[in-house]
Amino acid sequence: MKPKALFAEGLGTALLVFFGAGTATLSFGFKIAGLSLSAGVLVTALAFGLVLLVLVYGIGPISGCHVNPAVTIGFLAARRITFTEALGYWVAQFIGAIVGAAGLYGIFHAASRYHSSMGLGADGYGKASMIGANAAAAFATEVVLTFIFVFVILSVTKQASNAAVAGLVIGLALALVHIIGIPIDGTSVNPARSLGPALFVGGSALSQLWVFIVAPLIGGSLSAVVHRFFYHKGEEEKAESKA
Repeated sequence: MKPKALFAEGLGTALLVFFGAGTATLSFGFKIAGLSLSAGVLVTALAFGLVLLVLVYGIGPISGCHVNPAVTIGFLAARRITFTEALGYWVAQFIGAIVGAAGLYGIFHAASRYHSSMGLGADGYGKASMIGANAAAAFATEVVLTFIFVFVILSVTKQASNAAVAGLVIGLALALVHIIGIPIDGTSVNPARSLGPALFVGGSALSQLWVFIVAPLIGGSLSAVVHRFFYHKGEEEKAESKA
């Protein structure tokens, strides 16, 4: 496996956490969007979508821009990458997420208005949920939203002709799932993105972390199964020959 691809995955995941979770902290912790929760949700959703859109075009040609263990497991289940490649990506992604969260913590910790309850954009259920969603609701939400997100990625990357618009579609898909997911559990759909902030926040963010690791991995795996049902190898090759 090329070190350049691993570095790209680590860097991309760090930037995703820094900009996405950072915007969430500014919106809901520092209240830069005012008292409007809807404004905070939209700003945060757009931040996650836009940074991923930029990353797809920036590092996509180098590593494929998974920057998400759930996406990587989807590609593994779809037999587009090997287990060795997936393992390397997972290590790079988790390290990158921790680095990105560390950068956020260092910057925000130096702010006079910062306090530990702000959460650094960590995901959560129960008291950490805007609507008081329990663990089962958060788990189901993460499975469904990750399924949709990874399915879209597998679909738009199955043909080379889609490369020009893939980043836009993928970025919009991430923004979309965040719009409904943020009020429920903060939206993970990415185990690495959840791990990074949780390590620095601790408490319930850390104890509830299992939901935001297990559920997205299940959703990503299921998306590959369904994708292979809709677009089995023969059909995919036929579609590519018509493109």
